[in-house]
Amino acid sequence: MAIFEGLPIWLNGLAFLLSAGAVWIAGTKLSYFVDVISRKTGVGQAVVGVILLGGITSLPEIAVAGSASIGGDAPLAVNNLLGGFAMQVVVLAVADIAIRKHALTFAVPDPIVLLQGVLGMLMVSLVCIGIATGDIAFLGAGAWTWGVLLFFLFSIRLVAYSEGNPTWKVVGQPPAPEVGQAEPEVEHSLRHAIVATAIAALVILVAGFVLSESGGALAEQTGLGSSFFGAVFVAISTSLPEVSTVLAAIRLKRYVMAVSDIFGTNLFDIVIIFLVDLFYLQGPVLNEVGTFSVVAGLLGIVVTGLYVVGLVERRDPTIFGVGVDSIAVVASYFGGIGLLFMLR
Repeated sequence: MAIFEGLPIWLNGLAFLLSAGAVWIAGTKLSYFVDVISRKTGVGQAVVGVILLGGITSLPEIAVAGSASIGGDAPLAVNNLLGGFAMQVVVLAVADIAIRKHALTFAVPDPIVLLQGVLGMLMVSLVCIGIATGDIAFLGAGAWTWGVLLFFLFSIRLVAYSEGNPTWKVVGQPPAPEVGQAEPEVEHSLRHAIVATAIAALVILVAGFVLSESGGALAEQTGLGSSFFGAVFVAISTSLPEVSTVLAAIRLKRYVMAVSDIFGTNLFDIVIIFLVDLFYLQGPVLNEVGTFSVVAGLLGIVVTGLYVVGLVERRDPTIFGVGVDSIAVVASYFGGIGLLFMLR
């Protein structure tokens, strides 16, 4: 961030806007090519949503967290990831507004998405407990963050297994008519889709890093602390790939993929805390953060839990075409941001 800190505010603003545009375009294209990979390989939307979309759209967070941890800024690294967890769930509310016909959770009749959401909530719970009780050094990281890594590996294996071996399914309520009916699109070969996905991932990594670093410099120039702007401003900027990929998936009527992208990204974002711990040389990174980070993590659990309730209930209550659960998520998020502002 040192390079951007030395730039005038207008130049940081220009870098932020240009990189945001690049991330938006790459993220939009990414959903189309990942959809091709899903159809050509027969891999389910939920798995590609978690592994491909989730992993690739987490690249900006990896860049930011790695840079911050090496630079010794533990609060920025951890709070960017915890704040991003909650912010990215709010992206689903944006998708719900884009549908404007029924609640998004009504259009996702796939129990594996519930599994992903609950696993993400459990991972954040481990981090919050580690912060509250204190961590101890173990093999170059903290014992709690090692636990987060192991739980992440278990979660990915469980999601991949459950995709092809469902033990139960939604009954008693048909899916919305649009589900599974993709808009007409240009067909691409599997090889072309894989190459294009790799290129989009590279653009998201580079432009996402510039986006978050210039955004962080801009936030510092306004006088806000690293904890608050890491949890809010940098988290918002690194969530732009999710916004573009989710909206693109919604246009394709790939609702399961859209929700899996968010829940999958959140799984990847929380496990990045383990990498932050490895590169942070002053001891277990969870010992460097406190109440602010716990509240940021609990906010992510709350907004995810609201969508899990909507996915289970599936009664399609809406206000002006937007799901009540999405409205509750947005209200909870902004209420949580108010609390974080007071704790900064």
